[in-house]
Amino acid sequence: MIFGKKDTIGLDIGSSYLKVVQLKEKKGAYELEAFDLLQLPPELVVEGSIIDSLRLVESIRELVKLAKIKSRNCVLGIAGHASVIIRRISLPELSEEELAESIKFEAEQHIPFDIDDVNIDFQILGPMEDEPGQMDVMLVACKKDIINEYTSVVREAGLKPLVVDVNAFCIGNAYEINSEIELDRTVALVNIGASTLNLNILKGGLTVFTRDSAIGSNLHTEALQKEFGLEYETAEMLKKGEAVDGVGPEDAQPVLEQASEEIVAEISRSIEYYQSTGYMEEIHEVVLSGGGALIPGFLELLAQAVGLEVTMSDPFRNIVIPAKFDVTYLEEMGPIATVAMGLAIRKLGDR
Repeated sequence: MIFGKKDTIGLDIGSSYLKVVQLKEKKGAYELEAFDLLQLPPELVVEGSIIDSLRLVESIRELVKLAKIKSRNCVLGIAGHASVIIRRISLPELSEEELAESIKFEAEQHIPFDIDDVNIDFQILGPMEDEPGQMDVMLVACKKDIINEYTSVVREAGLKPLVVDVNAFCIGNAYEINSEIELDRTVALVNIGASTLNLNILKGGLTVFTRDSAIGSNLHTEALQKEFGLEYETAEMLKKGEAVDGVGPEDAQPVLEQASEEIVAEISRSIEYYQSTGYMEEIHEVVLSGGGALIPGFLELLAQAVGLEVTMSDPFRNIVIPAKFDVTYLEEMGPIATVAMGLAIRKLGDR
């Protein structure tokens, strides 16, 4: 395990919710220091882009106060197929120092953005088994303007951003600290946010494939709005199982299922694309996270479509939970807290 500073928080800025997690190290384990979430008004954050920074700043301040967080150091996550590019590439074997010197040139061959407009990082995965002298490298690039958007908002809210991570990797971090890693087991982690879907396929705890899609649980909300003529906030309440304006959960279920089928189809396509690109790892399990995973019947629908075992993310499983927290609430909110948990365990300088 890699432990972060005990005064560092993980802040997940989604399209529908802000989520924050703070951990501290205690006797070789993580203990939960703080967790809370705050629903965002629509159109503050759209498909990973910040639209209304002033209101988002106010919301971050409100969440920090709500969670009674005193720390100002935070780790942020970013997602979105239009702003984050992740590529698994093959390169001649180099040391990390040698690759750091040449990574900009290598990235230009694989990144569809102007190289001066992105921040680049990499992770050496190891030597390639079938190609002596070659190594597997995970290359990551994120647009500088998106990073600046997020860090500027966080600073304006009174926080100090220490690390910016990618949501697809964060769900992998959360999975690793809560699961027994088997070297020959391949797991597909699927995070369904409001407007973005993140896929991270791990083999033996190492990322072998990632993909972001511009689809999420907003499909459920929009379907309810259209079917029943509801405002956004009212449709969100109905999506969560509350009766509104004479419409009950039983009326909403067929509409939700139809929207779920679109998201399930996108997940299936992503898994098929992974399999078509030459990866031989057989997927043994799918682990769901994000608010979209909580839609009634979604887990079962996905399991039937992909023919695999599908389970729900439990990011608090191996976390020491003090008595001040409502364990039932944490269990219910676990899938939504997964990215924030993955952020909370990061620290400056780790990989």
